[in-house]
Amino acid sequence: MKQKGSNLLERDGTKSVLASLISIFIGLIVGGVIILIVGLGSPELGITGAWDGIRLVFCGLFATGRDAAGALTFGFNPTNMGNMLFRATPLILTGLSVAVAFKTGLFNIGAPGQYLMGTAATLMLALGIPSETVPAGLIWVIAFLGGILAGAVWGCIPGLVKAFLNINEVLACIMTNWIAANLVTWMFDGSDYRNLVENTKSGYIYKTSFNGVQTPKLGLDKIFPNSQVNGGILVAIVIAVLVYILMSKTTLGYELKACGANRHAARYAGIADKRNIVLSMAIAGGLSGAAASLYYLSGNTEFFWSTYQSLPATGFNGIPVALLAASHPIAVVFTGCFMSMLDIVGLQMTNLTAYNEYITDVIIAVIVYLSAFSLVIKMLLSARGKRRAAAAEQTAPAAAPAKDGPDGTDGKGGDGV
Repeated sequence: MKQKGSNLLERDGTKSVLASLISIFIGLIVGGVIILIVGLGSPELGITGAWDGIRLVFCGLFATGRDAAGALTFGFNPTNMGNMLFRATPLILTGLSVAVAFKTGLFNIGAPGQYLMGTAATLMLALGIPSETVPAGLIWVIAFLGGILAGAVWGCIPGLVKAFLNINEVLACIMTNWIAANLVTWMFDGSDYRNLVENTKSGYIYKTSFNGVQTPKLGLDKIFPNSQVNGGILVAIVIAVLVYILMSKTTLGYELKACGANRHAARYAGIADKRNIVLSMAIAGGLSGAAASLYYLSGNTEFFWSTYQSLPATGFNGIPVALLAASHPIAVVFTGCFMSMLDIVGLQMTNLTAYNEYITDVIIAVIVYLSAFSLVIKMLLSARGKRRAAAAEQTAPAAAPAKDGPDGTDGKGGDGV
């Protein structure tokens, strides 16, 4: 009889979690080694600076500064916590965007373009609707829904060409990314939303707090004072739960996953595969649009409209978030917070040591590469479990043959033949 603990370790979900944790742990170890090498090779850092850098990699979120003697101090840091949750909000939603596409057998590398279209729609609605005549809360809802809709429409384009023309969605997403970047730049270049009041800035769009349209704090600023956190993180968590229910508990979610597992078998079973491919990309695009909406509706962030030179990193960072979470919607919340934590750690290293924040970019890069190999790690864990099961079967004693009863039967009431 198998023990309950062994059954838990053999579960597919447990193996996915272990594979992700191993990827994260190896990434942090590699980052620590790099910090040690850089510190030992730099006279201004030395072994003390290297040790401080390693501690910040693992505990930077809880760093509170330095004491009178110059030693690092650690404790609960509400400002860092709040900023981490704020930065995690768009990462959670772009991670959900990529995860939904993964579940349906598609690779949504078009999240940056969908994010940009959601940004444009959100800001134009939030800044264009007069807050003197329309309540700010209603404008917020309209802008948020407009961003979701814009992202969904942009996500439909790769879905349509994949479903009806069988064009690879990766190629279509790359093209739509750059089309969106140039389109958004053109739209804002001729608009009245550019920040012309602050002469020290150029190419920036007004914050939504300019006309009083921003996401309410919902009391989170009292829990995490002096941080950027707002109610957007709660909205992101609710959306993650809704996506989980959609993908795991509904007929539509089953059909989407069936198309991802085998499109032709799903069609044979009567599932509209083309419709579901388009719908999955629309849902993914809507989630990326929601990420942009919550980020720029916060009221404390500015959009740099000349984005045609580069794509927003938030869209691409959703890929490792989804990979580390094994495309599980609830796990995406935690992996999004982890990737956001690394950003905070980078800032802490810049402020408290002579290292620069790009050290954490190296760590993130290592984790991204390892997250792509998390499936391989999961397969290794599965193979190890199978070998253990096979060894257990070989060492288990064979069942003893039943003895004949005194009346010539097999002892079970039947004939002994």
